[in-house]
Amino acid sequence: NAALAHYSPSNGSSRTLSASEMYLFDTGGQYLDGTTDITRTVHWGEPTALQKEAYTRVLMGNIDLFRLVFPSNTAGRMVESFARRALWEVGLNYGHGTGHGIGNFLSVHEWPVGFQSNNVPLEAGMFTSIEPGYYRDGEFGIRIEDIALVVEAQTESGERPFLTFEVVSLVPYDRNLIDLSLLSPEQIRYLNSYYEKIRAQVGPELQRQQLEEAYDWLQESTKP
Repeated sequence: NAALAHYSPSNGSSRTLSASEMYLFDTGGQYLDGTTDITRTVHWGEPTALQKEAYTRVLMGNIDLFRLVFPSNTAGRMVESFARRALWEVGLNYGHGTGHGIGNFLSVHEWPVGFQSNNVPLEAGMFTSIEPGYYRDGEFGIRIEDIALVVEAQTESGERPFLTFEVVSLVPYDRNLIDLSLLSPEQIRYLNSYYEKIRAQVGPELQRQQLEEAYDWLQESTKP
């Protein structure tokens, strides 16, 4: 069912999950201090070589756009191809937008921020999703969605203002689906830095709530 990018369950299409397939969950909530919209894709069994490569290339696109440094007054449509490049290299693509604005206790999909042709230029302080994916009809769907905060970047030249993205959604990726041989050293360093951030910010909160099983899972899922 996840091969349909905007699938919603119904009595006619719902079925039991199994450990032999991929599972995509697009989740979020609205709270007094903000809105979350996070998607993860997992496989509890043995993924195929195609599933691992497709997932890894989606993850590479997510990382590449997050690592990008770009001039101010740049529109999202000018940089969104960075999220697609790793897929394009092997002839894959996805048929939805790369991200959308996220409101603060307002709309989950909020115009005018995002990566479409009619969105405004990105500015520091904006929140947007970054969510590349890949979908194979009738077989499986992959999407990795994180929330990004647009922030000022420190550049070697010192010229300002340049911008970049800071990830604010703190959820590990599925190690079972990552083919490390496809990742560059820079992409691996980004992953390790991200996992350190998750451990530092989420780990103590899980311990405070005495959620030891969740804490142990987090430690295992964020190993370098």
